[in-house]
Formats: sequence, C-alpha cells, structure tokens
Amino acid sequence: MNKFNFDEPIDRHGTLSYKWDTISDKEVLPLWVADMDFMAAPAICAAVSRCARHGIFGYATTNEDYYNAIISFNRRHYGVQLERDWIMPVPGIVPALTAVLQALTQPGDEVILQTPAYNCFFSCIANSGLTAKENRLIYKDGRFFLDFTDLEEKASSPKARVLLVCNPHNPSGRLWKEEELKRIASIARKYNLTVISDEIHCDIRPNGSRFYAFSSIDESLKDRLITLAAPSKTFNIAGLKSAHVICANRDFRYRIDRQININEICDVNVFGIAATIAAYTECDDWLYELNDYIQENYRLLISFFEENYPDIKVADLESTYLAWIDCACLKLDGVQIRNRLLKEGKLFVNDGQMYHSAQESFIRINLACTKATLAEALRRFRKVFPPN
Repeated sequence: MNKFNFDEPIDRHGTLSYKWDTISDKEVLPLWVADMDFMAAPAICAAVSRCARHGIFGYATTNEDYYNAIISFNRRHYGVQLERDWIMPVPGIVPALTAVLQALTQPGDEVILQTPAYNCFFSCIANSGLTAKENRLIYKDGRFFLDFTDLEEKASSPKARVLLVCNPHNPSGRLWKEEELKRIASIARKYNLTVISDEIHCDIRPNGSRFYAFSSIDESLKDRLITLAAPSKTFNIAGLKSAHVICANRDFRYRIDRQININEICDVNVFGIAATIAAYTECDDWLYELNDYIQENYRLLISFFEENYPDIKVADLESTYLAWIDCACLKLDGVQIRNRLLKEGKLFVNDGQMYHSAQESFIRINLACTKATLAEALRRFRKVFPPN
C-alpha cells in the first residue's frame, strides 16, 4: 500500500511557475522544464511551514544539522563518506558551476563535456571565457555510449583543463557504469584534468539500480574532483535555492569559496536550509515511491510508442525523469517537432538541438507528472502526428 498519492492533480497556473506560467495560453500542457508536478514530501512541507509560521525571514546560516543531513544521506545511499569542511552551500548548481570554472581555469582553457548535454553547461562555459569541446556520445541501437577514443584525443589538448561529467547523464538518461567512470578517471588522471561531476540527478533512477558517485571511483583523483549536488531535482524544491559543492582539495576549496563570494552566491535561504535537512533525513520512503511512479510513467510512454509508432525509439531511462526520444521517422528535426506540437497540439516539449544533439530528431519529455497528464500529452502527440 503506497503512502503517497502521486496521481493527485495540482493546478500550478498562477503560482509564478516558470514551467506553467511562461506561456499565457492556459491550454498549453508543459512537459519541458525539469521540475515535477508532484507536491513535495510531507516532511519537507512541514519543515517549510514551520519556518513560515515563525514569520521572520532574515539572513540565514547553515548549521550542523544541515551538514550532517548531507553527510548522512550520502553515506546511507551511496556509501560515500564526506567531511563537513568539504561541503560549500550555494543557491544552485548552475551558478556554482560557473564559479568553479572561473576559480580553477583561465580564459581560453578548454572544457570537455559529453554531448548531447544540459544546455546551461554551454552558457556557464562561454560566460567564463572558456571553450567547450564536445565529446559526442555514440548512439547505437537506441542506447548511448561514451566515445573514449575521442575523449582521450580531446583530453590530450594542451588547452584542456576540465572534464565536466553529468553523472547520471541528462538528457540521454544514462546511468554510467563503474567501469565507464573508471576509464574517464584514468584519462583525467593521465592528462592532469580537473573533473567536475554534476550529480544532481543521481537519486532519480529505478529502485534497486546502482549509482556510482565519482568520488567512489578513484581515490587518487580525489584532489582533482569537484562534485555538484542538490536536493532540488530529487525532492522538487528547486525554487528554494539550495545546492552544494563538494571538494576535498583544500586549495581548490579556498579558490572556489573566493569565487563564490566574488560572484555573490554565498547565501542560501532559510526555507532551502530547512527543506534540505528534511529531505535528506525524513524522505527516503517518499523517494522510493517516486522512483516507482516515474518508472510506471516510462513504461506507459514505451507502450504508447510501441503500439502507435514502432519506429520512434525511446532511449533507455536508467536515470532522471526525462525521456529522450528519437523521432527520426517523422522526417523532421527536433525544433520542427517541438513547434508543431506546441502550435497544433498545445503540447510543450524540448527539442534536441538545444542540447547540441548530433541526432537532430530528438525531443525530451518530462515524465514527472501524473499519469493522467502524461496520457493527455500522448493523446495530443497522436493528434498532431497521426499514426500510419
């Protein structure tokens, strides 16, 4: 018997939702931005409510409960032992990535990343005066694989300084295997690269699957590793602006902390602190049921395409709640597909081009919604692109 009702419909219109209120047409169904349409776990709502009832929302500071919650969650779920001094609070992953890049590189340096890739990675790199070098994933039989030959070639460049890894990977949905991460680590060590591992999606995956934190892969790389993490994707609290940078290297921490302060992103708000503590200490059961629900939606999506569009291929969803879908059979690129779905079906999805996909026909659909919402979205897809 489930404790939590992920089928509950919640109207998000008029709540200043970026996902739901960006477009004025209320008939548009948005399955684009990576936040969830589920209410946060009861323990998180209770923690935030306690803060609200206090009625004073001044400047906040993190406490031992905050650090212990992060440490406990990582030890409990991933067998990773963090130290309190390694953890640096920040309001979000994206500004943190920019600060880390600016702290550890010089303009003109190269940052290697696997593409397709989260679109904000490119702006963080460009805004820091750096050059993005795309290590394109190999797409074969509906799955994505790392191109290690190309990775080593790019790593050998005299300007290469950073290897940015999305672990697990957005948008392909890959949950990197231990041996894959070990090969990445070996190349980084060989060419003296700093690794930045964005692990924001690591908790969203099928129950029983195994996630390998990059910090658990190669002890010799510990002093050249920075991990970016947050409860925001997992527990649907992105609006509360709470994330953290993890770095064992004391010199790197000093430089990153200095850049965080230069960029004025050193503060997190009181609601974010309370929500983080509750999420990491009281919500394991909610997370377990959430992951089951996401997988149920994934199976509904797979069944829909198998029955109606056997030539449309959905990448294996090993992690994240974002389905990565190859629509090559429609003979349109992702932007054209997105535009037609929006104009003719009032369905808002992401196109693959924004993630620098080598395969132009991909779209990304957010599965963190009720089954009824997903069913309506698929009905609209079928309306715009009638099956043969």
